[in-house]
Amino acid sequence: MQTLLRSFVAGGLAAVLFAACTSPGQTTSEPGTNGMPPELEAGDLGMTSAAAVAGKTGQRLAFSQAYGGAPVWNTENYAQIEENGFRMVTEHPLSTFSIDVDAASYSNVRRFIDSGQRPPKDAVRIEEMINYFAYDYPDPQGEAPFSTVMEIGRAPWNANHQLVHVGIKGGTLDLVGRPATNLVFLLDVSGSMSSPDKLPLLKKAFSMLVRELDENDRVSIVVYAGAAGLVLPPTSGDQKGTILEALGRLEAGGSTAGAAGIQLAYQTAGEQFIQGGINRVILATDGDFNVGVSSDAELVRMIESRREEGTFLTVLGFGTGNLKDSRMEQVANHGNGNYYYIDGELEARKVLVNELGGTLHTIAKDVKLQVEFNPAVVASYRLIGYENRLLASEDFNDDEKDAGELGAGHTVTALYEVVPVGVEASSGPAVDDLRYQTPQLTGLAQSGEMLTLKLRYKEPEAEESLLQTHHLTPDPTLSPSRDFVFSAAVAAFGMILRDSEHRGATDVAQVLKLARLGQGEDLHGYRGDFVRMVERYREKNESWTQGPADD
Repeated sequence: MQTLLRSFVAGGLAAVLFAACTSPGQTTSEPGTNGMPPELEAGDLGMTSAAAVAGKTGQRLAFSQAYGGAPVWNTENYAQIEENGFRMVTEHPLSTFSIDVDAASYSNVRRFIDSGQRPPKDAVRIEEMINYFAYDYPDPQGEAPFSTVMEIGRAPWNANHQLVHVGIKGGTLDLVGRPATNLVFLLDVSGSMSSPDKLPLLKKAFSMLVRELDENDRVSIVVYAGAAGLVLPPTSGDQKGTILEALGRLEAGGSTAGAAGIQLAYQTAGEQFIQGGINRVILATDGDFNVGVSSDAELVRMIESRREEGTFLTVLGFGTGNLKDSRMEQVANHGNGNYYYIDGELEARKVLVNELGGTLHTIAKDVKLQVEFNPAVVASYRLIGYENRLLASEDFNDDEKDAGELGAGHTVTALYEVVPVGVEASSGPAVDDLRYQTPQLTGLAQSGEMLTLKLRYKEPEAEESLLQTHHLTPDPTLSPSRDFVFSAAVAAFGMILRDSEHRGATDVAQVLKLARLGQGEDLHGYRGDFVRMVERYREKNESWTQGPADD
């Protein structure tokens, strides 16, 4: 393993199944289940003039200027995040967490900023913002599924602190020679999906994916609204006209029997299971499961059982107004898959075309990281983000403990802010000295090493994990990479959006300076998009409206 060290579906389903009988331009859409007129369900946030808190789950009563200021409910939902604080190394030498390559938070934050709204704090998951971007890490060598990179440099927001940058990169996949795929598109066609940024965008997105498939791929389409149904039986990927025609017939209407749809999708995937191939359900929805089995616990148990059979799950979120972000993230995490938010055609292309290999093909599962800090070098540390991915120390060696998956070509980045020994600690009140034991340092504590990084992962069809170990010793003669600088810029912006107590001296000007320095070649323009988003934030910061309420 190479390690690079640098320093510094009621009528609803019937409407869907027989949509081809309607005349061109005719729809069978019904008003959304949240009481909003269909033409406003896109959440025309730019028309929002005022807002009032409506509850602790991210619900907000917005008053639209359209319809004479009639109140409409915004029921977007985000899980509460308790930001990681500093931990003393003498008391907590180990930091353990699961990788996360979800990127939904970044595109969702972008949607808020583009609409002139402040993102809810809990919509800002800093690790997802960082991991939205690919980084120029070396390719893995030999049979290793991924490479590992570590860097150290000064924390831009606190000159007395250091920043440790940890990155891994999965081996790339030649799409021409990729394993055969068994894909089930599980599509929400309920009434709440009628707005332009939901079902119409969904159809465009999946059409992009279909054009990337060939004769080695099979596609089935399951839809759900008031009930669930199979609208396209397993079809070869080279029959693009047939698949695209089935997508084109879809119309929105009815309530949301999401659980029934998931059950049918997994059943369909199981009947077509390809041993040694890619078997995946791709769920596209606004997350509003409101008919049938809908509790998070029941959904999770259902999905976990299917995951063990070898069928993984990708979740794509669409739309505004009733986005159930917390549920979709949880469903994806338990289905050995990833969660993305599609806010436009460019994002659809990124996820389903440019990064298709990583979206579909898992090269390592249950990937966990554990960092041991050297108390002779580091006084305290905090992991930036990953709050809902933290693991107990003992979970690292427990192969029954689920963790994140790494897709082909994916990069995963984690940042630690560390306080060196001799610098006043930012760890809060210290505990009293112990009466019965005294910490004893080993000889290696004086070796100059700052930390040891251990990684555990399983091959896609394996049940036992493999271990890798790497050590990091600072080298002050090395300069920070562009990846280091850019990831720090994204982290700093995330802290500004969250109004983090750890943001230190950072401001928008510093974020922009760092982002431009770290932009580099920027093949697809994603880093440039970040710069433009921060600039839009700066322009609108004084006048924008508040988004859904924070918890």
